[in-house]
Amino acid sequence: MSTLLGHDLDDLRQRGALDTSREIAQQPAVWRQIGRLAAESGSATTAFLKPLLERPDLRIVLTGAGTSAYVGEVLAPTLRRRLGRRVDAVPTTDIVADPLACFAEDVPTLLVSFARSGDSPESVTATELASQVLTDCWHLVVTCNEHGRLAARHTDPSSAHVLLLPEAANDRGFAMTSSFTGMVLAALLALGGPDEELVERLATAAEQILATRPAAAADLAARGYSRIVYLGSGILHGAARESALKVLELTAGRVVAMAESALAFRHGPKSVLNDQTLVVSYESNDPYTSQYDRDMVAELLRVVPERNLVAVTGQAGHLARPDAWTLPGIEDVDDAALALPAVICAQLIGLHFSLALGLTPDNPFPGGEVNRVVQGAIMHPLPASVRPGQQQVRIRAVPARTGDRADVSSGARRR
Repeated sequence: MSTLLGHDLDDLRQRGALDTSREIAQQPAVWRQIGRLAAESGSATTAFLKPLLERPDLRIVLTGAGTSAYVGEVLAPTLRRRLGRRVDAVPTTDIVADPLACFAEDVPTLLVSFARSGDSPESVTATELASQVLTDCWHLVVTCNEHGRLAARHTDPSSAHVLLLPEAANDRGFAMTSSFTGMVLAALLALGGPDEELVERLATAAEQILATRPAAAADLAARGYSRIVYLGSGILHGAARESALKVLELTAGRVVAMAESALAFRHGPKSVLNDQTLVVSYESNDPYTSQYDRDMVAELLRVVPERNLVAVTGQAGHLARPDAWTLPGIEDVDDAALALPAVICAQLIGLHFSLALGLTPDNPFPGGEVNRVVQGAIMHPLPASVRPGQQQVRIRAVPARTGDRADVSSGARRR
């Protein structure tokens, strides 16, 4: 009998969970594919990026919506350190709503756009706004869909480069799983350099988590928690936000989830704790940052039942407790890399909470209240009066196939 993540395949199919389960389980294989692609196509990516990264005044903006925005949040701190320059994570939803605030400084900018489908209404509009508002703007598109509008609009090699993930990463399930971790890894390798050893270590760690933790996730789901808090400091705050979103999506909002950093949790958000709250704490691999994570775990053990706390760590022995989920063999990797197997823990928890509630994880909203690709968003014109005395972007709203989006008309750039 064939099984996947501890469940019979036919049972997963009947319960509407087969796609999501497969996409969680396939991540080690997808990461290895991405590692090979990075090695094979690295010269083309380098040829595009190298002259840009040699510009001392280049600003890098990482953008996306929802889960794709959290890709940027995970990567921005690491890339700031590695590249020694300004790297900002700015959601497409912020760019579209207020482009002149997001691009208030007219400096040379590389906009890195993350998108599973590339068909959400904000994706293309955000890139067009950036090109119109900024004097010098280039685009790196990281996507799982070669047929998406985002990839199709950025084919000019002088101003854009598309990093296309393996087809398997274009998740069919409602919640982004392998597409999230795949885009994090692809961008990390593109902007930080190929690293086959790192990819293999991450894939091996993920395989062990997938082999050993589904039963633990099912046990947590069986306890009937109504709230989950994910804690992560620094880089892992972005991973915590993505983890909380997975619970909200896969349980159709029936389990309330939130994310905070270890230090910020004390400043009010700690009020969420009660007997029905599960806390999942991600421990940083950074020796300095991890002190705050361990302090919070020690504090939580004084105020919540031990069974209500799970610590996810790459540091074997630091948190020697029965409910410490150790990520093996990656105790010295950067937290942006650590985030990949850590988030798999959250994906397993979200999947099993969804199943425990009798929902269909592949589509938790069968009535269409929330959609896999955002629909119904209208891209409104940017008023010319926003900045008196300066030429502004003018946007003409037109209907889109999967929602409504706007095309940016050919207006003059702001100089």
